[in-house]
Amino acid sequence: MSVIMTLEVAGDPKALEEYAQDNAEKMRDVLEAAKRHGLIAHRFYGSDEGSSVMVADEWPDRQSFESFFQEQESEIRPMFEAAGVTADIQPTFWRELSTRDAHGWGA
Repeated sequence: MSVIMTLEVAGDPKALEEYAQDNAEKMRDVLEAAKRHGLIAHRFYGSDEGSSVMVADEWPDRQSFESFFQEQESEIRPMFEAAGVTADIQPTFWRELSTRDAHGWGA
């Protein structure tokens, strides 16, 4: 069963969007590396008040993400620095619970 990885940090969502626009090739390269490591789905989100950035990914397992991140950290860190992120990047991993009320996402 796949895992969801979330990562939330204090940072400027607009600055991250600007970085992505100015560095489209770097963003694509990191995405391609993630897909080689098994990435299933990926999104960046910004808080409404503009003070937080969140990443939400789906991976086959925790090890796939960790292998990707170890390989690509030097490429990923500048993205977060551009958004003013100074804190350590600490992902959280989630597993789906069997609650018999799943809806959407192919449930």
